[in-house]
Amino acid sequence: MARIYIRELFRFRTTILSHPSIVSSTPNISSSSSFCTSTGGRRISSCNSRLAVLKSCRNMRHLSQIQAYLIICGLFRRPFVASKVLKQSADFADVDYTILIFRSIDLPDTVCVNAVIKAYSVSSVAHQAPVFYFEMLRNGFLCNSFTFPPLFSCCRKMGCVEYGEKFHGQAIKNGVDSVLDVQNSMIHMYGCCGAIECAEKVFGEMSVRDLVSWNSITDAYANLGHLDVAHRIFDVMPDRNVISWNIMMGGYLKGGNPGCALKLFREMAKAGVRGGETTIVSVLTACRRSARLKEGRSVHGVLIRTFFKSNLFLDTALIDMYSKCARVDIARVIYDRMTKRNLVCWNAMILGYCIHGNPEDGLKLFEEMVDGIQSEDGEINLEKGIKRIEGQGLIPDEITFIGVLCACARQGLLTEGRNYHSQMIDTFHIKPNFAHYWCMANLFVGAGLVQEAEEILRRMPEEGEDLSWESSFWAGLLSSCRFQGEVFLGEKIATYLIESEPRNLSYYRLLLNVYAVAGRWEDVARVKEMMKNRGIKQMPGCSLADLKQIVHEFKLGEKWKEGVEVNTVTGELLQS
Repeated sequence: MARIYIRELFRFRTTILSHPSIVSSTPNISSSSSFCTSTGGRRISSCNSRLAVLKSCRNMRHLSQIQAYLIICGLFRRPFVASKVLKQSADFADVDYTILIFRSIDLPDTVCVNAVIKAYSVSSVAHQAPVFYFEMLRNGFLCNSFTFPPLFSCCRKMGCVEYGEKFHGQAIKNGVDSVLDVQNSMIHMYGCCGAIECAEKVFGEMSVRDLVSWNSITDAYANLGHLDVAHRIFDVMPDRNVISWNIMMGGYLKGGNPGCALKLFREMAKAGVRGGETTIVSVLTACRRSARLKEGRSVHGVLIRTFFKSNLFLDTALIDMYSKCARVDIARVIYDRMTKRNLVCWNAMILGYCIHGNPEDGLKLFEEMVDGIQSEDGEINLEKGIKRIEGQGLIPDEITFIGVLCACARQGLLTEGRNYHSQMIDTFHIKPNFAHYWCMANLFVGAGLVQEAEEILRRMPEEGEDLSWESSFWAGLLSSCRFQGEVFLGEKIATYLIESEPRNLSYYRLLLNVYAVAGRWEDVARVKEMMKNRGIKQMPGCSLADLKQIVHEFKLGEKWKEGVEVNTVTGELLQS
């Protein structure tokens, strides 16, 4: 590896030296003495020529080669040059490498500190940014208006309004609280943290507002479900862009009103605004949730006619929409034409077959999925699968097995269902949740094994606080699938358990989940009222009250949802 790296570095160095714009003003590297004794003007010109290569940097490997070249040249000792490399590293969100460079700079200035804070803001360790900021303050750091937007972004990612208020105070103390970019980032942070009053106050005190300001306050209200207020702001906006429309459509989707989202899309088209990837995914999601196949096909037709570039997110959304609208055959055509697939895409197609189409085809696709990680004797080789997961996503997750077990329950495949359930736990080390137990219980009922069905539900592990939201997710997923046992068995078991232990919260949650899966919302309300009268409080974060909304949502996984429906809009807000 060392020989390969040195050879590539030498090749890269040769490319730099042979570049016309650099060679014309750059002496031989070995002639360091003549370089050091040249005039000030030629030194600056030579330095700028060598730094120009940073503009062509595309990844961290490339950057490390450039840094090695600058070290050889003796330029990296200069704070200005080091800060340029630092900023480039921060743009790639490599926090460890950025900190390594930062610690090597003798006297880091404000630009360097801001670059590190930015790196934290786009990384998975955003919580370390406040610690770093206050450490720099103790070392005499003087912040400016560029310091605070990434800090507020970190607070937004952490969901910590307390730190946000501290940095708001810091912005006031340093006299930058009236800078437009700072105010916009504060509105967005307060809105995402649920502090709508603070967002209102900042917005109301702004002397100048731009499109980002209006989009940020609209997004704040839409995220909190205040769609009437958000729409009123949307109507009075002096100007709109595609992000404005995406925010409102996303808000209505989140609020369980896909019809309004589709109506907005039609208005957007009449206004001559061309949507982007986020828009199309939102519209397809609205069609899926309301089972509007005709409109979904129209959107698909628009994509084809306008030569919209196909990608993983769009194709997965199309598969999802066609599956929910009972056209799994079209979904499979799209799936087969995809050149690149990830785990979410596999899950979309498997669930499409297992829940909405032919379960046997879903099981065949599952076997095809894990075929790449099976040895010749049929054993699963997880190490092999982990190596391939980056490109194809061949290792199934809990969503995959929901579809597989659902297919077994629908087809009455008792032996296969037992085997898949054991494989999920013993081979793939996936912890079963309510959805898996519910599928297995219905599988047992279909085979006449009522006692085993009762036993598996009775022994279902109690959910922790962090899994309470997932209960509603599984209920929403399974609401599309009807089993032979239906709701009677689960109702009988949960009622018996509640009578035996009337203070046990998990038994009430089981009964709520059973009713939610069956779509019996009056019974859900009745059980919640019974819990209230008995003084049984749900654990914080439990969102079973919103199951009526979630039951219409056929989600494929939280990562895909955040990546397409939430974070894309958030990123656009900051870039508009």
